[in-house]
Amino acid sequence: MREITHFIDGASVAGTSGRYGDVFNPNTGEVQARVALATAAEVGAAVGSAVRAQQTWALVNPQRRARVMFEFKRLIERDMDALAEILSSEHGKVIADSKGDIQRGVEVIEFACGIPHLLKGEYTEGAGPGIDVYSMRQPLGVAAGITPFNFPGMIPMWMFGIAIATGNSFILKPSEKDPTLPVKLAELMMEAGAPKGVLNVVHGDKVAVDAILDHPDIKAVSFVGSSDIAQYIYSRGTANGKRVQAMGGAKNHGIVLPDADLDQVVKDLSGAAFGSAGERCMALPVVVPVGKQTADALRERMLSEMQSLRVGVSTDAAAHYGPVVSQAHRQKISDYIQAGVDEGAELVVDGRGFSLQGYEKGFFIGPSLFDGVKKGMRTYNEEIFGPVLQIVRAETFEEAIDLPSSHQYGNGVAIYTRNGRAAREFAARVNVGMVGINVPIPVPVAYHTFGGWKRSAFGDTNQHGMEGVKFYTKVKTITARWPEGAVEDSAFVIPTMG
Repeated sequence: MREITHFIDGASVAGTSGRYGDVFNPNTGEVQARVALATAAEVGAAVGSAVRAQQTWALVNPQRRARVMFEFKRLIERDMDALAEILSSEHGKVIADSKGDIQRGVEVIEFACGIPHLLKGEYTEGAGPGIDVYSMRQPLGVAAGITPFNFPGMIPMWMFGIAIATGNSFILKPSEKDPTLPVKLAELMMEAGAPKGVLNVVHGDKVAVDAILDHPDIKAVSFVGSSDIAQYIYSRGTANGKRVQAMGGAKNHGIVLPDADLDQVVKDLSGAAFGSAGERCMALPVVVPVGKQTADALRERMLSEMQSLRVGVSTDAAAHYGPVVSQAHRQKISDYIQAGVDEGAELVVDGRGFSLQGYEKGFFIGPSLFDGVKKGMRTYNEEIFGPVLQIVRAETFEEAIDLPSSHQYGNGVAIYTRNGRAAREFAARVNVGMVGINVPIPVPVAYHTFGGWKRSAFGDTNQHGMEGVKFYTKVKTITARWPEGAVEDSAFVIPTMG
C-alpha cells in the first residue's frame, strides 16, 4: 500500500512512530494509502531544519524571494491538472472544484509576488531637530500552519505563501485525510528555488499539533478548522507566547428580501449550499426569506432546482458535487438530518437514501432541504458541513438582521435585494465579518483579507492581504540623529570599484 511520508529538509522522510492514518478514496470507500503520524521528535526535526533555513532565507532580498514565488506559481499552473486529480482522489470534490481550490491559493501566491512593495516601512524626516524616524518589517522566524481537509490546496497556500515571501520558514501540518497535495506543493516550492527547510510538511494528529504549539522556536501559528479546536489552538499557543490566528466554524446566512431576483437567488444557493458537498466554511447552508410570499416562492423554485442537481464521482465532469470526505463524516451529516426531524423541522428533501450505481460503498449523500427551521434548534445552532440547506423564515427585515447577528458564528453572510439603501444598512449593522451583497460566498480577493467574527475566529489578525503580511512580520522602528562634526569631512568619500 502507498505510504505518504513527511517532507523535511527538502526530502521525503518516512515516519518512525509506527502510527498511521488511513487515506480513503471517497468515491469507492476503499483505503488507497496510509499516512505516517508524526512524533514530537519528528516535528522537532522539521523545526530544526526550518531554523537553519530561515537564517539564510531572511537575508535574501525581497525581490529574489518574489522571484521564487513567481516560479512557484508557474509550476502550479504547469501541473494544475495532475494536482487537481490528486486533490479529488483524496477529498472527493469534483475536478472543477479542485481546480478552483488550487486557483484561490495561487491568487494569494500572486499577491505574495508583490512582497518588495508590501514590506516597505514608513519614514518621517525631521521628526525632531536633525532626527529622522523610520520603520522596517522583519520576519518572525519559523511559522507553522495547521490546515483542514476541505481545502488542502488553498488554505496551506494562504498561509505559507505570505510567510515564506516575508522571509520566514514554515512548518505545515495538513489534514491526515487528504495529505498528498500539500507534500506536492512543498516539492514544487523546492523546485521553484526555495532552499531546503524553508517549507516542511509533517503529518499527524494531536501529538503533532501539541508539539507545534509547545515548540519554543515556532513563533507564529495559523489554524483553520472547527471552533472548539480553534479555541484550543489559540489558548495553548498564546499561553506559550506565540502569535496565533485560529479560524473556526461557520453558519452563514443568506437573507432574501421580497424585491430580490429569485432566479438568481436559487441559482446561487444551488452552488453555495451544495457545491463541494457543502464542505466549506463559506458555504451558504441557511437561507432567510423575508415574508411568507417570498418564502413560499423560494421553496418552490428551490425544489425544482434541486431536482436538476447531479451527484457523481469526482471525475464526472457533469456532476455538481461528489462524495464527502469520509464515512464518519457522512454519518455525522445523516445524524444532523435526523436531529432536525426530531426537533420538528420539515424535511422537504431527504438526501440520506442516495446511492450511486457502481459506487455503492462511496461516501455519497444527496442534497437535503429543511423548511420551518427555528432559532435555537441544534441543527441551526451548529455547523453541519454537508449538502443540507435550511430555510429559516423571517417576517421582518429586523428579524432577518438579528438571525446572523445573534448566532454564535460570524464568518460570512449574504443579502439579496435590489434596494441599495437596505443593502447598505444591512452591511453596516450585521454582526458578521464578511458580507456579500447579491454575492453568495463573499470570500475576499487575495489582496483584501479573510476573517470572521465571534466563534468563527480567535486572534486579532486575519488571513492573507496586508493582515497576513502583518501577522508574519514584526515592526522595528528606528530613531536616528547624526550630529554635525561627528565624522571628518574626508570620510564622506563615494566608494569606487577597485
